[in-house]
Amino acid sequence: MPKQKSKPRRKVPTNLKCYFCENKKTPNYLETDELKRFVTERGKIASREYTGTCSKHQKQVAQAVKRARHLALLPFKASV
Repeated sequence: MPKQKSKPRRKVPTNLKCYFCENKKTPNYLETDELKRFVTERGKIASREYTGTCSKHQKQVAQAVKRARHLALLPFKASV
């Protein structure tokens, strides 16, 4: 039985610092320009490995993005 080829892994930036810890801020759902940094082009919330946020702030970012979506400040998904 031949071995299956593994998919090449995406390169993820390393040695990132938490944006919120460095600037001594907390994620706020009203600051949509700031939250857009943590959302992909397709409208998904970016992972901690990609954005470099710490676990505490990543949870707050996710909550803030969900609140902003609910109030129609951010789209749920990218326009086609």
